[in-house]
Amino acid sequence: MKSVINNTVKPNVKKTRGDFGENAVSYYLIERGFEIIARNYCKRQGEIDIIAVHNGVIIFIEVKTRKFGSLTDGVDAITREKQQKIVKTARAFLGENPQFRGKNTRFDAAQVIVTTDDIPQLIGIDYYEDAFDPALW
Repeated sequence: MKSVINNTVKPNVKKTRGDFGENAVSYYLIERGFEIIARNYCKRQGEIDIIAVHNGVIIFIEVKTRKFGSLTDGVDAITREKQQKIVKTARAFLGENPQFRGKNTRFDAAQVIVTTDDIPQLIGIDYYEDAFDPALW
């Protein structure tokens, strides 16, 4: 959603920051040999930011982008409820894509730290393999 301020249109800064973070993680993964097979995969159950393949493993990645100095850690924002939604959405993806059935899966997370500017700049990426265990759900 855009807001009008002084007859000018200001883009949604939070969405801009989030999109920037997802793009940064995608490039980060590609540089490390991952193949991105889907982005922003949405189903009734939820959304998965990035789905990738690496060394024969299907990886479902949640990306959280935070401004430098933020009081909350991005990975802490991946609550149990959010994890459940990601797992259910991953099951839907696997159900729709039989070519990936039977492959090992993993649930990763990435925290992207950006500047506080309206147009963010990358400060760093923290990447967490096996961020949570889907067997819990």
